[in-house]
Amino acid sequence: MNGILNPNKLNMINKLVLGIDIGGTNSVFGLVDQNGKIHFQKTLKTSLYPTPEKLVNEIYNYLNKINGFKKIIGIGIGAPNGNFFTGSIEFAPNLKWDGKIPLAEMFKEKFKLNVILTNDANAAAIGEMIYGAAKDLDNFVIITLGTGLGSGVVNKRKLIYGHDGFAGEYGHIRVIKNGRLCGCGRKGCLEAYVSATGVTRSIYELDSKNKSKSKLKQIKNPSSKDVFNLAKKGDLFSIEIIDYTAKILGSSLAEFSCFNSPKAYILFGGIAQNGNIFAQKVKRYMEKNLLNIYKDKIEIRISQLHNRNAALLGSASLIWNNNN
Repeated sequence: MNGILNPNKLNMINKLVLGIDIGGTNSVFGLVDQNGKIHFQKTLKTSLYPTPEKLVNEIYNYLNKINGFKKIIGIGIGAPNGNFFTGSIEFAPNLKWDGKIPLAEMFKEKFKLNVILTNDANAAAIGEMIYGAAKDLDNFVIITLGTGLGSGVVNKRKLIYGHDGFAGEYGHIRVIKNGRLCGCGRKGCLEAYVSATGVTRSIYELDSKNKSKSKLKQIKNPSSKDVFNLAKKGDLFSIEIIDYTAKILGSSLAEFSCFNSPKAYILFGGIAQNGNIFAQKVKRYMEKNLLNIYKDKIEIRISQLHNRNAALLGSASLIWNNNN
């Protein structure tokens, strides 16, 4: 869907929302109708924009160039450490932008439209609840496995924000005492082990007798995707890394279940899309460590919106829900 928006098709649509998903690696923006159809989207490398103002201007100029402002009624944004109450990104460890960034206000001033911002994982949770794997769920948690690890907690089909907008930071719950240094500055956080970045770190930091024989050593700067691809081909060290990652995540989900007893955890992101093998491993380790009263009651589901961009749909839904 990257490319020029067909003006004839645009004229047939009554209203659109500009959805924006800001990630540590890529940022995606697109035009979404109320039925969840993405009529246009474009991906940008977040690192190419040293300041948030440059990203705001890039999106504005691109939409202006393709005449994309017609019928846009508002802007919904999902971003790391995005605070729904303040409209700001606050100290996001996986972004190069420092401190508190009033991003919603920046977009509002530039576009002269209503803007709502939330955490990127919360946006993905809304997307799954309305259009994807959580349509039949009232209580669930989404776990986003990207550059970092995010989570969105839903109870009775309402997002839990907490008193200050930052409820659900599962990625920064410490799971290993004095473990790996996390981007947040603390040690042993779940994100440092279970994320694309965490998987890559395991390539170098995990001790294994299979390490020296692994084909990962033949790849320059191997990625988490390389680990999963080689695991499918029987590479023993890659299989070991995946099992190690699933064990930490599954064990952690067992602990988190005591907080809100969800009906399901929904895994979202590149790691989650490597088939049922990873999800099944996570489920097995979760069940092994669950308190008895929760056993065999909690599902592990995989996002149904990987090819539709749940975070983008969820971001746009912030506006649609506000207008209904």
